[in-house]
Amino acid sequence: MSSRRTLARVGALVAGTATALSLAALPASAEGAKADIVSGGGDSGHNVNLGQGSRNMQTTLFTLNIEGGNTLRAYCVEISVSVDPKRSMFESPWDEFPNPDSPFHANRAHINWVLHHGFPVKDLAELEQTLTEQGVELHNGLDKKEAIAGTQAAVWHYSDGKDIDRDDPSSARDAGSDADVLALYDYLTGESNVGTEEPAPALKVSPETVSGEAGDRLGPFTVATTGEINEISAELPEGVTLTDADGNALAAGDITDGTEIYVDVPAEAEAGSGAFSLNATARLATGRLFVSEGYQRKPAQSLIVASSEDTKLSAGATVEWAPAAQPTQPEETTETPVPSETSEAPAPTETTEPSVKPQAGSEDLAQTGASPMLPLLIGLGLVGAGTGAILLQRKKKNA
Repeated sequence: MSSRRTLARVGALVAGTATALSLAALPASAEGAKADIVSGGGDSGHNVNLGQGSRNMQTTLFTLNIEGGNTLRAYCVEISVSVDPKRSMFESPWDEFPNPDSPFHANRAHINWVLHHGFPVKDLAELEQTLTEQGVELHNGLDKKEAIAGTQAAVWHYSDGKDIDRDDPSSARDAGSDADVLALYDYLTGESNVGTEEPAPALKVSPETVSGEAGDRLGPFTVATTGEINEISAELPEGVTLTDADGNALAAGDITDGTEIYVDVPAEAEAGSGAFSLNATARLATGRLFVSEGYQRKPAQSLIVASSEDTKLSAGATVEWAPAAQPTQPEETTETPVPSETSEAPAPTETTEPSVKPQAGSEDLAQTGASPMLPLLIGLGLVGAGTGAILLQRKKKNA
């Protein structure tokens, strides 16, 4: 019985998993952001010369189109890996940077500081003012090519351990431009860079999946967002609903950063699965990492966000459940009925059994009754007594 229930549950979970896989369109990404590099759509800076043989390295402020609309700008964080515009990129936590040996892991907070204080988060006028306050004398101001070159070189200093060639910092044929690039690089990698921690994702639902049994509220799924949730959609069987911890139905307007979502499954529901998705308008924060699709199969350059616009994002999760556990049936047993207290069994009749004494020469057979010699001896005694009486009578007559 129990083994059949176990097999049924396993089958239900397999069926639920298959259904969840069929809902692959919900959600598109757990982090909520997918982007494609715009080929030829970025802004180029001066090429820079770095140590360890990295000469004439091209600097680019890339443009990425986010799925759902709008764009973001990003810098490279892998100087030795080529960019691949044909492959989509997905937003990832810093801990999931795909190269475990990269200096990125130790220096990522410093990279984020560079991005928040470099171009284009700070425009050219702001950067000029900052450098002037640092006592730097710029040559004809700071232009976009110089700003991109200085910011990208500072990122590579931390992400790849590359130092700029101080005697020949860039490909610019103007000594003034070389000096401006070096001045911005020195500021972004100097003592002021104390690091900036990883920014929160614009939209995320975690965990990505939950499983359980019918009759429970499955979850919680925790929402993290820097934007506004404007739509919630669900692919759930009839009777299964999205609720808060108290079982109250949820609408898009109820969901904010930190909201916990549950999937309420009725106890009578059969094995099943489903998914839900949240749509939001938000801006991806500077410092968010993007990793190329299929990186482990073939590495492609990873990018980090330098600036972005408000865009539409989507994130969600899946859920599956088995039937509710059935009550355990008592096992069938055969028991001797116990007499009631009011009826008493009749007392057994007492009998006296003759003692048994084994007889010698009885061929080891047990003696279970009176000896067969006893009647014979009694008969002989009676015969003897009768004979004596007859003899006594005759003797009296003769006298």
